[in-house]
Amino acid sequence: MFSRCLKKIRVTVLVSCLGMSAAASAAVGIETTPAATTGSRVLHVAADPNNLPFSNEQRQGFENKIVDLVAHELGMTVEYTWWAQRRGFFRNTLKEGPCELVPGVPRGFDLTLTTIPYYRSTYVFLTRAERRLALRSLDDPRLRDLKIGVQMVGDDFMNTPPAHALSRRGMVENVRGYTLYGDYRESNPPARIVDAVVNGEIDVALVWGPLAGYFAKQRGARLVVTPIAPDEGEGAMPFAFDICMGIRKSDPALRAAVNDVLTRKRNEIDAILAEYGVPRVDGRTAAQAAIPVNSTP
Repeated sequence: MFSRCLKKIRVTVLVSCLGMSAAASAAVGIETTPAATTGSRVLHVAADPNNLPFSNEQRQGFENKIVDLVAHELGMTVEYTWWAQRRGFFRNTLKEGPCELVPGVPRGFDLTLTTIPYYRSTYVFLTRAERRLALRSLDDPRLRDLKIGVQMVGDDFMNTPPAHALSRRGMVENVRGYTLYGDYRESNPPARIVDAVVNGEIDVALVWGPLAGYFAKQRGARLVVTPIAPDEGEGAMPFAFDICMGIRKSDPALRAAVNDVLTRKRNEIDAILAEYGVPRVDGRTAAQAAIPVNSTP
């Protein structure tokens, strides 16, 4: 039972990483952005067109920047298939569609070949600095008296790991869910939970780290991003995940080539992640020091 649940948690993390956020009313289909130049082999990439800090149609996300770096090192140009992240994404873009690569999938994701990880992040506490809450663990007794926001995806098994952990601790009445779907006509719907912290609607948000770090900077408020300490209770689920590139299963040679780039260009990739405020737990405990965020990248 736990293994099935963990598999669904990986899918939930994938949703968080990719930002599955299409409204039911949105017309969703494949749109492509042509390669910038000709004469080189094209790397066909699938990504969400409205999902900062990960990707958008203007190629402003950190995944866009890392994909550009990989393609440059391979002597390739990039052509995107823009598809809002929801059911059918991998089938229509990677399995049956024209794409070869999807950035930002958790290690072990079974719909693709996965590369070596290029970062490891975690769910975090997001709070206002003036509150001086210094939260680190979900076992902190103060959480029972705070208004808590969590990211929600769908049915019970598709809620995020922190939502499951709070429920297991009996914290329900003081918890508010913020959907990862949202109105796709608006920019970056998942950022609503960050705004709720800024405007005082909630005291603390439990958010996937890259989204929290980036929008904390963008909102111009002094916020604190603190990795959540590992959950070690009965039925505990992981909060930190290795993130990889997803490669079409029929192309192990491309995976090998991308792995080589990810290894050689580690410093450049780290610099991109730092620019976007991505919290990292590589080689450290998830209870690392809090990261104050008060500037725009």
